[in-house]
Amino acid sequence: MLQFKFGLRAVVGAAVALLFILPLYWAAVASLGRIGAPPPNTIQWLPTDPQWGNYPFLFDYLPMWRYLGNSVRVVATAVPLTIVTASMAGFAMSQLPLGRRRQLLMFSVIWMIIPSAAVWLFRFRIYVWLGLINSLWALIIPSVAASNPLFVLLFYWGFRQIPTEMFESARLEGAGILTLWWKLALPLARPTVVAVAVLSFVFYWSDFIGPVLYLFSTNLYTMPIGLQLVNQLDRTNWPLLMTAAMVMFAPIMLVFAFFQRIFLHDLSIANLFDRN
Repeated sequence: MLQFKFGLRAVVGAAVALLFILPLYWAAVASLGRIGAPPPNTIQWLPTDPQWGNYPFLFDYLPMWRYLGNSVRVVATAVPLTIVTASMAGFAMSQLPLGRRRQLLMFSVIWMIIPSAAVWLFRFRIYVWLGLINSLWALIIPSVAASNPLFVLLFYWGFRQIPTEMFESARLEGAGILTLWWKLALPLARPTVVAVAVLSFVFYWSDFIGPVLYLFSTNLYTMPIGLQLVNQLDRTNWPLLMTAAMVMFAPIMLVFAFFQRIFLHDLSIANLFDRN
């Protein structure tokens, strides 16, 4: 009976994984089609004549290296800042008394409900006042405020898994609040750090609205803008569009594959909700 349950779970898991992998596989196959060819009428399981030159052609077609470099600069700055600010906020929340902790939790949840479009105008005016319009800093600055309340909550739940006795013992040894956060809380919440790093990487790498609102110079465009430019220049060039989509998605796939053992650890994210 136990073997049957294990086998059934494996079959269901494989079916669900295949359901999510198929669109990516079809996009990869379509990216190897002949440039200028119309979209196929049927599903192509294998490329008939793989055109590997589509990828170098894409980087000659548009300055994709420049867009790629801008995106790398944004995530290389924003992701570490997000981890620092979100973890500090989450640690501060986890150390508060129960009443204040609940108030901040409710405030964080309410803030998550507010649509992002509601703050576009106010953020734009603030960036104008700070002189950040038409600079990559306009895309990075949200990381100073933890980027997303979800990241703060993830750290809060992660730090709440750490027994309070450990913090009390460290305080008796003379550890200050920054020492508790940096040398005790963060190392013990490594799965949460990795989860926030992956999620914030996806958040900034795929950000399309920010560059549209705040960047005017073509030299500052990022990868999402480059993908949209390919779409606008030739909407019917299906292989080239899929090539750009694969270039856009490849770094996300690599980051997740590299960190997935920690990101999906059964004692990390799955148990974040065990304590209040």
